[in-house]
Amino acid sequence: MTASDANIASGPHDEIVSLDAIALSHAIHAREVSCVEVMGAYLAQIDRLNPTVNAIVAMQDRDVLLALSAERDAQLSRNESLGPLHGFPQAPKDILPVAGMVTSKGSPIFAGEISKADAVVFERMRRAGTLFIGRTNSPEFGLGGHTYNPVYGTTRNAFDPSRSAGGSSGGAAVSAALRMLPFADGTDMMGSLRTPAAFNNVFGFRTSPGCVPYAPSDDVFFQQFSVVGPIARTIPDLGLLLSVQSGFHARAPLSRRNDRPADFVQGLERDMRGTRIGWLGDLNGRLPLDPGLMETFAAALRHFETAGCTVEPADVNFDLERLWNAWIDLRCLNFSGTNASLYRDTGKRKLLKPEAVWEVERGLKLSGEDVSRAVRDRSAWYQALSALFDRFDYLVMPSAQVFPFDADLDWPHEIAGRAMDTYHRWMETVVPATMASLPALSAPAGFGPAGLPAGLQIIGPTQGDLGVLQLGLAYERSSGYSSTRSPLLG
Repeated sequence: MTASDANIASGPHDEIVSLDAIALSHAIHAREVSCVEVMGAYLAQIDRLNPTVNAIVAMQDRDVLLALSAERDAQLSRNESLGPLHGFPQAPKDILPVAGMVTSKGSPIFAGEISKADAVVFERMRRAGTLFIGRTNSPEFGLGGHTYNPVYGTTRNAFDPSRSAGGSSGGAAVSAALRMLPFADGTDMMGSLRTPAAFNNVFGFRTSPGCVPYAPSDDVFFQQFSVVGPIARTIPDLGLLLSVQSGFHARAPLSRRNDRPADFVQGLERDMRGTRIGWLGDLNGRLPLDPGLMETFAAALRHFETAGCTVEPADVNFDLERLWNAWIDLRCLNFSGTNASLYRDTGKRKLLKPEAVWEVERGLKLSGEDVSRAVRDRSAWYQALSALFDRFDYLVMPSAQVFPFDADLDWPHEIAGRAMDTYHRWMETVVPATMASLPALSAPAGFGPAGLPAGLQIIGPTQGDLGVLQLGLAYERSSGYSSTRSPLLG
């Protein structure tokens, strides 16, 4: 049988894609399954499910992919392994560059642009043995918590294709949930890992700034909001990908030197008995939530107690409108600084979606005094949350304020009767962790009355990435929510 026949030949395709990522890595290295078989199985899964959900785009030539997989097998036959991801199919999110592949950012402006170099995170994944098969879909410039764009269209929810996949790492979350990839990468500025994880019943980890190098970038010294992180079906799988992604790199001067990436694989086991958890909930009614979410969360919180934790209500004494205004000032400053040249080009401006134009125009109006005030307010918010960590080891709050909504909407314009005044106000629950530069894991929280997924954020103290995953593992084992499979998987 030739390599090109492997993707259509009968074989244990379902068994291969059903393996967790850690088990898949072991099976490949034990020569229990070949890299060609792995590639064929995942391509078959994509052929079966991707037409329904549109999560993976810009697919590469399958004969080339299968030939590369055969090369990976030849390397193993010589006892040459590139690393734990040897032979793994992956589809990098269509935001950061991948050498030799289109990086459209969901925009018609860049629809045909081929990147010349890898972002550091993809360089590391490639060196660890990954084979890049395509890109995962993202909204234009990653703006908004709903994955649709004029280049590739809409990505649909893994549990109900009539619903949103979330965003901006919507394609990544759906691909992991439907086992079209062993796990996936994403970025997160305003919940872009957390919202789609919640909407698709997987784990999405907003890492601390500096945990995973964010480069190449034109603003390596200001890149404090958008981070890179993993999406996976289990915490150990999340840790495996993070162990490859993380660690200092000279091209990213804010990355951390003292992290031990191997700890994300070897150090996840921890007795969480006695851990103090503060439940922030809807911040005493200040965050509107879809009906049924609070009841869903109440059931989920009991699983922390089963794991030996104590859960108590928590509140933070801070004006949320002050926090929100500081957030959108700094966000608009960041976006406009990067994209003002597109806005000033009248031809390209016509190709920008309204939300992108709003961000740029608002950012260009900011004064130095506006920015200084936003920075001071951000610092005050950090101090307010730091005070909570004197009482609690971790904080927990909703990952999203809504259940997955109609995929044909642009964004939720109201929640529980409260109108949303911007295109992203419905995602306000993800702002607290971002503005304080804290690690935040979105973990499955069960299913609401209509059978749609929900998620909870586990927020750790400054640079407490490993501890967040340790608590996430204890919660995963107690709740079992992550084992619920999509009906599309049969």
